Amino acid sequence: MSSETDVAVSGPKGFVSGQAALDLAHELLSGVDARWAHTRLAAATARSIAHTVPEQDRELLVAAAALHDVGYAPALLRSGFHPLDGADHLAELGWPVRLVGLVAHHSGSRFMARARGLVDRLDAYPDEGGAVADALVYCDMTSTPDGREVRLAERLQEMHARHRGDPAAERQARREREPFLRASVARVQARLGPGRRVLPVPTQQHR
Repeated sequence: MSSETDVAVSGPKGFVSGQAALDLAHELLSGVDARWAHTRLAAATARSIAHTVPEQDRELLVAAAALHDVGYAPALLRSGFHPLDGADHLAELGWPVRLVGLVAHHSGSRFMARARGLVDRLDAYPDEGGAVADALVYCDMTSTPDGREVRLAERLQEMHARHRGDPAAERQARREREPFLRASVARVQARLGPGRRVLPVPTQQHR
C-alpha cells in the first residue's frame, strides 16, 4: 500500500517512490546531528507547496527535498561540500539527472562552491533554476537544521551564527547568496498567493 510520501521518479531500478528517497535519507542521516529532522520537515513542506510547480514536476520536488542534504552523511565525505558529495553519491546510484542536479545546486550552492574552489566540479551537474529549484530553496530555508519551522529571516540569522568561525571568503559568500535566497522564497510566496503561508503536512513516523 502506498504512503502519503509516494512519488514516481525514474531511478536506479526504474520506479522509485518518495518513500524510497526518504528511506535512503534516513539510512544516511538518522545519526547525523538532527539532519534527519530537517529532512523530514523539508519533504513535508515540499508536499504542501507542490502545487506551485508544474504537475509533472511535483513528484520530483518531493524526492529532491528528501535527498537534498544526504551529502552530510559521514560515509559520503569526499570534498567536504555537502551539495556536491550528495550529488556524487546519487549519480553513482543512478538517480535521475534532474534530481541529482537539484541536489547539487540546492539553495544557491554555487556561491559557496566558488568560495571553496569547487565550481568546476559542481558544473558537472545541471543547474536548471525555475519553479522546482525555487521550491526546494523554500523547503530548505523554512526549516532549521534541527527540524523547526522558521521564516527565512530567522534561518539566515541561524546560518550566520552557526558559521561565524568559517573562513572570511565563505562568510562573504553567504552574504552574497542572501539576495538569491530571498528572491527564490519570494517567488514561491507569490505562487502561493498574497498573505498565504502553507504549513507542512506532518510526516508519518519512519518505519
